[in-house]
Amino acid sequence: MLRSTVATSLSAKLLLLTILFVLLAEVLIYAPSIARFRMGYLEERLAAAHIAALSVEAAPDLMVTKELQAKLLAYTGAHVIDLIQPGARVYMLSRPMPPHADAVYDLRGTGMGMQFVDAGNALWLALEGAIGQQRNRVIRVIDRSPNDPAQRVEVTMDERPLIDAMLDFSRRILAVSVAISLIAAILVYVTLHALLVRPMRRLTAEVVAFRRDPDGAPPLVPGTRADEIGVAERELAAMQGTVRAALRQRERLATLGTAVAKINHDLRGILSTASLLSERLTESADPEVRRVTPRLVASLDRAVELCGQTLSFTRDGVLPLAPARTDLNRLVEEAGAEVLATARPDGGRVEAEWINEIPAGTLAVVDAAQLGRALVNLGRNAVQAGADQVRITAQAGPAGMLTVTVADTGPGLAPRARENLFQPFAGSARAGGIGLGLAIAREVLRAHGGDLRLVESDAAGTAFALDIPQCTPGADPVAVAGHKSFVPH
Repeated sequence: MLRSTVATSLSAKLLLLTILFVLLAEVLIYAPSIARFRMGYLEERLAAAHIAALSVEAAPDLMVTKELQAKLLAYTGAHVIDLIQPGARVYMLSRPMPPHADAVYDLRGTGMGMQFVDAGNALWLALEGAIGQQRNRVIRVIDRSPNDPAQRVEVTMDERPLIDAMLDFSRRILAVSVAISLIAAILVYVTLHALLVRPMRRLTAEVVAFRRDPDGAPPLVPGTRADEIGVAERELAAMQGTVRAALRQRERLATLGTAVAKINHDLRGILSTASLLSERLTESADPEVRRVTPRLVASLDRAVELCGQTLSFTRDGVLPLAPARTDLNRLVEEAGAEVLATARPDGGRVEAEWINEIPAGTLAVVDAAQLGRALVNLGRNAVQAGADQVRITAQAGPAGMLTVTVADTGPGLAPRARENLFQPFAGSARAGGIGLGLAIAREVLRAHGGDLRLVESDAAGTAFALDIPQCTPGADPVAVAGHKSFVPH
């Protein structure tokens, strides 16, 4: 089993993603928070400035002593305070030589977007100050008085205390964000580890153990969970049972197939010898012997054919391909000659018409021997089923394929043959067959990268379609078979 490291484990990824997402949420919360903090700070200064300016109204002759004026300005942290009341009456407190304002901020009607921008500019100045490029700015802030909206307050003040307060607020926000992220990450990690990670590790361990030793691995006992994990556990347990049964059946079939292959090999030799010897019976003086001898020879030939098909199927059905540019018209003619030489069950030769309508010079990149074998299987099935005519046509198919159609005038396929058409030994398309001809033909076509399909089958006949790679004139003959490319020499 490939064990993941701590850094690449699912648990670590969950923990890291949780922390990142919580921090991202805190960043989205931080932007409006810092803008609102800056506005609150300035509003507090404006409110304090309003109260300080009212001392002018209480002073004799509206004149405040320099000492009291200095104390009031120091209390509010301002250089100049202007209070404009209705009727254009102005109360003012000012240092002897106030500095010039570097920036003016009129907070009346300032939207949230502008507040974001002003707060960002202030933090940018703080960043410049961290690298030694900032000078303390003097700003002038104008707004309606928080104490009385009918009065306007203007304050000229240093910006540095505001920036320091914003940085202190940011540090507190960062500390709270990190704490919340860690707590949330730990809670999410523990929960997901119990609900997802640990069950997934168990499932992964079961899959790996089953892959290594399907028979020796202990069966998975699914839990009672009703969610997707529970469904996965139950499906995995069911799949393990199905695969184990299939493997045991496959092992038995493999043993049986080996025995059958050996028996067929010896039986084929015996039948071939018997077929050769039975031909001498045609020279017998007994008329009855001479009459039944052709049927005997045909039966022996059919038995030899069945043994040969079984042996071919036990060799995985299809020999290694050797694709080359092939004239389909000539290949179909050769296959037709072999089909028409097929003997009937009574020993006589079939009487059928082989119609080759593929134009001469039609090229395809195929293994001529293997494709011819598939055509012969289809043709023999047709004529032995009673067809008196087999027609072969060709037309362009999809994606550079050529579709060859083999249509006969036989009685059509039986329902049992249709249900198990391409299943070896499960059904035959003709009486007396063992169901290997179509299975082998389909494997031949799929090995070429094509396929064998049943187009139709009724009382008027049966038609099969063979999809094979077409050779484009002037192009290099490259065949795709079994997901491999072949360049014939």
